[in-house]
Amino acid sequence: MTPAFETIHILVVDDEDSIRRLAEKELSSERRLITVVGNARKALKTFKRKAFDVVLLDMRLPDGNGMDLLTRFQDLSPEVQVVIITGFGNVDNAVLAMKMGAYDYITKPFDLDRLELVVEKAFQRASLQRENRLLRCKQPEKRPIKLIGHSEKMKQVCYLVRKVAPTHVPVLLTGQSGTGKTVVARSIHDLSLRGKMPLVTKNCATLQKDLVRSELFGYRKGAFTGADQSRDGLLTFANKGTLFLDEIGELPLGVQGSLLRVLETQSFRRVGDKVEQNVDVRFIFATNKDLQAEVNAGRFSEALFHRLNVFNIPLPSLKERKEDIPALVEHFLGQLSKGEDRPRIAPRAMNCLLSYNWPGNVRELRNVLERGLILSENNLIIEQTLPLELVGVLRDRSSDAPFLTLQEVEREHILKVLNFVNGRRAKAAQILRIGRKTLYRKLQVLSID
Repeated sequence: MTPAFETIHILVVDDEDSIRRLAEKELSSERRLITVVGNARKALKTFKRKAFDVVLLDMRLPDGNGMDLLTRFQDLSPEVQVVIITGFGNVDNAVLAMKMGAYDYITKPFDLDRLELVVEKAFQRASLQRENRLLRCKQPEKRPIKLIGHSEKMKQVCYLVRKVAPTHVPVLLTGQSGTGKTVVARSIHDLSLRGKMPLVTKNCATLQKDLVRSELFGYRKGAFTGADQSRDGLLTFANKGTLFLDEIGELPLGVQGSLLRVLETQSFRRVGDKVEQNVDVRFIFATNKDLQAEVNAGRFSEALFHRLNVFNIPLPSLKERKEDIPALVEHFLGQLSKGEDRPRIAPRAMNCLLSYNWPGNVRELRNVLERGLILSENNLIIEQTLPLELVGVLRDRSSDAPFLTLQEVEREHILKVLNFVNGRRAKAAQILRIGRKTLYRKLQVLSID
């Protein structure tokens, strides 16, 4: 049964005054709010102005057809449940309406117990569909996400996040790829007043140019070829919550003006629709591009740039905050742990991580640790399980061993060849111009698995 505190908003559309009075009298309660209208024009106007869960709709109206109104209601609100009101002689039409998406039908004169039961079940279905939509959009991580690091640059990022999170202003996250812009966006949402509402994330670089508008704003049935039913867009899914648009610099120039209008008015139109819809969305944007340079080059709207650049949080590269690497390693190893034994990292392997410049930033660090854990024995990541470019940096900088030993050179060369041939030893021996038995013996001597 639907919880008692949920309010059901019901619209009754019938040209008979007695039916409207009966429905209003019998259905009205503390948790049921009834609105009654007597014709199609008023019904459509009322429906556009207010959100309803259930509609009781007469098939015959003085200024319109119930079937047409049913379609319009579904276009405007795909989750609304329409219950058809019909006489005994028009049950076939009611069945046809159900095939078109109506929830159920009731016949005149009303069985009041059945009427109340149908309305309750229709509302349960509307609520379930709404919950399913929200669950599809919500991020799986519900706990507040902590930003890892105690460097001065990360302290500044944390300070800005705490300050801006409770507000409603748009936020622009800038920095290189892999610096953690998605993690920061989630932290802002979780710490905001909208933390229990949806966080909808979309990478603009993955949007197909022909479908950008329909994915952002939704579309009405018949708006274009293949639009066989109306669909909500990302803005509707993010209503009352946060919409995070990553790689905003990739958004097509033709759509940027429409997004600017949403930022300024909090309203939009679905593709193929003439009706304005209001929305309450907090925006977070991210980019690894210099948007001012994009504006100067004519690839990004100057008006949109100034509107979304209200509060900028620049994220430092991992090279700029190497003192945070041990804490990040501990965090990622905890995430990657699959058993009771917590993964560990040898001191020399940690020195390799601290000596590397990390062009791929935090994302690359996590990938390196995941690879090292796969190659490790007893959950211990050692120098030999790390990529050669990391190990080489440490050796190049070591004052105790400025040059590699001949055995180390041979080991690294054999590893490179094996990686090149995907581990096929016969092929590796052929490239090295040695016999397979010789190669197997060297693998044992050099401790190459």
